[in-house]
Amino acid sequence: MMNLPLSITKTISNWIYSIMPESAATITIWVLVAVAYLTLFAVAGLYLVLLERKVAAWFQLRLGPNRVGPGGIFQTMADALKLVSKELTSTDRVDKFLFNLAPYFVIVSSLIAIGVFPFSKQFQAFDINIGVFFLIAVSSIGVIGILLGGWASNNKFALIGAMRSGLQTISYELSVGMSILTMVLLTGSLQLSEIIEVQRTGGWLIVQGHIPAIVAFMIFMIAGTAETNRAPFDLVEAESELGAGFHTEYSGMKFAYFFLAEFINMFIIASIAVVLFFGGWLSPFGITDHIAWFPESVWFLIKVLIIIFVMMWFRWTFPRLRVDQLLTLEWKYLLPINLVNIVIMAIVIWLNWII
Repeated sequence: MMNLPLSITKTISNWIYSIMPESAATITIWVLVAVAYLTLFAVAGLYLVLLERKVAAWFQLRLGPNRVGPGGIFQTMADALKLVSKELTSTDRVDKFLFNLAPYFVIVSSLIAIGVFPFSKQFQAFDINIGVFFLIAVSSIGVIGILLGGWASNNKFALIGAMRSGLQTISYELSVGMSILTMVLLTGSLQLSEIIEVQRTGGWLIVQGHIPAIVAFMIFMIAGTAETNRAPFDLVEAESELGAGFHTEYSGMKFAYFFLAEFINMFIIASIAVVLFFGGWLSPFGITDHIAWFPESVWFLIKVLIIIFVMMWFRWTFPRLRVDQLLTLEWKYLLPINLVNIVIMAIVIWLNWII
């Protein structure tokens, strides 16, 4: 059963190549893979919006969405249909080209990043030897869309939100990158599939790397939450100050792109954490040996959902920081701790204290 996805994909691939010329078959397979990932992208985004609302209700002793469908499970689908049907509006003074282009920067960068993740041994669209570097590079493109959207809107609240986003993203990318680099030192590879294979024999990296790995994980979670512009780091969209922040002037599906990208970015941060610290699609404690029918991708998604729940827990527990507190946390605390932690991890590896 574990090889079922691989056998299905091989069967489909062989059938397509048998009925088409090679070049046409290759393009067809690319299109099918793209459609599969777009479907995953949309379903994950809608489900995470629903999960966010349910978790918020749970923390606040409310019911949350409970009208559309059993237990409100179709509420986000109804919201999506509503956004699709809404008119795309803008003011007369916007820079129309950049205003319309900005949402696509945000959504496309998130979609490209998802293609690198190994959801299982057989389910990975793009396995390259610089996967970690590729992820960091691609995920940084999204902030360009936010800056363009805020500036092109010709709205002071949108511009302030965009400037805050640039400031926040550039600052906290340092901590995200350094915490990832700490784990790359431990594995000696930038390829995501190889990083998972290292954990097959030695156990999860958060255990192998001792205290430096735990510190790297804690910093990654804090900085990753800030990267996604979520509370308590949601100064970019501070409703009480900026209306809706950088997407104040957006409506309909363009607004939905920004909204959806935030949740997909949360999925990306959680996926990186799972791959680097918790063994990716590997089952905990080798229990797959006793439950051979349990798909590897399900283990991956379970771990990702746990990390996402922790990020949502952050949001509904801590109050929003001020701008000076936000920058103080990064430049005076997280960055110095990260630099020291990388040196400690190098010493641990040099002395061969890895479990």
